[in-house]
Amino acid sequence: MDLKLRPGKREDADVLAKLVNYAGEGLPRYLWEQLAMSGQSAWDVGLERARRDDGSFSYRNATVAEVNWRPAGCLIGYEISSAPEPIPDDMPAMFVPLQQLENLAPDTWYVNVLAVMPEYRNQGLGSALLDFADTCGKQSLRSGISVIVSDANPSARRLYERHGYVEKARRQMIKEGWQNDGSSWVLLAKSFGGNSTI
Repeated sequence: MDLKLRPGKREDADVLAKLVNYAGEGLPRYLWEQLAMSGQSAWDVGLERARRDDGSFSYRNATVAEVNWRPAGCLIGYEISSAPEPIPDDMPAMFVPLQQLENLAPDTWYVNVLAVMPEYRNQGLGSALLDFADTCGKQSLRSGISVIVSDANPSARRLYERHGYVEKARRQMIKEGWQNDGSSWVLLAKSFGGNSTI
């Protein structure tokens, strides 16, 4: 297997939208449906967001894992401030538990998306991307690294735990119209040592 990690490109939008939806267990597509204008599909919205130059979900924030020159997985992450902002009163209810958990991991590098296309799973790509996430976190001088997973995704949790992550907190999901087997979001994190805040 010829594995290469490279920065995302605008032309990766289609595969990035699919991978973000896999990582979010269908929540991104549900949200894109809510954002779609007349004549737009949910995927149109996802592609539009992947192609933009700013925002957390942008090709500019993605690292793409290529296998034999084909996109097979991706990592999207960012730094969490050492003093997170208070949650705004107008934040949609679905996002409040996620933001609460993110705020419990100050000064970490946050794994927002880590996903691999189904045909490339169980080949070590997830581990390679997590190793790269560690590098990003250490280079940004964060005290640790964090991620949020659904309690209904044991395979993802096992991957993170094999890499040293431990459960720090959980919050009940607010689903509205989103269909998912989970009941809680789980914050997993690990420290890089020193004066960790997690």
